[in-house]
Amino acid sequence: MKIEHVGLFVRDIEKVVKFYETYFEAKSSEKYHNPVSTFSSRFLNFPDGARLEVCSRDDLNPHHINGFPLGYMHIAFSLGSEEAVDTLTAKIEADGYRHLSGPRTTGDGYYESVVCDPEGNQIELTV
Repeated sequence: MKIEHVGLFVRDIEKVVKFYETYFEAKSSEKYHNPVSTFSSRFLNFPDGARLEVCSRDDLNPHHINGFPLGYMHIAFSLGSEEAVDTLTAKIEADGYRHLSGPRTTGDGYYESVVCDPEGNQIELTV
């Protein structure tokens, strides 16, 4: 068994898709849109076969929960080396995106950094 894809609701599909194409070598599908439900999505395909469905619709809940939300917390990308984590962290931060923590070695031995996509969704960069 494998996870086929993960879905992510966002306000601006094109902005988020461009971010993942730019920093994570994602290739995007054509946009799907259902005018009745107002649901739209594009699939991002990553080099290792993983897929992320970036979705939106007119009736998204606009409220933000302070602190750590319930449910899915972040997506993690294994970059292969500490140097790659350092380099991508610096590039994403230099381009004006939020950098939350790291790079550092965590208490359980992971070398990681945490950054955010354009809508604040957390991305863990790790070896």
